[in-house]
Amino acid sequence: MLKIRLRRVGRKKQPSYRIVVADSRAPRDGAFVEWIGTYDPMVDPPAFKIDVEKATDWIKKGAQPTEAVQRLIDKASAE
Repeated sequence: MLKIRLRRVGRKKQPSYRIVVADSRAPRDGAFVEWIGTYDPMVDPPAFKIDVEKATDWIKKGAQPTEAVQRLIDKASAE
């Protein structure tokens, strides 16, 4: 099963994340199928950029977004 989830990148104590489509069995920072966005919680307000079109295409194909990614997709769609 495919998941749309956050993949942690960045230095120690300064996380940033990539929004990726990955197999649910893969490790958090492991292999992924496609990179569809970024999320930086360290700035105020938290910055994110997501390709909503790609995300909806993957959801139609059966990928399940995590709760955090679903909130980001909803915010991006509202803009």
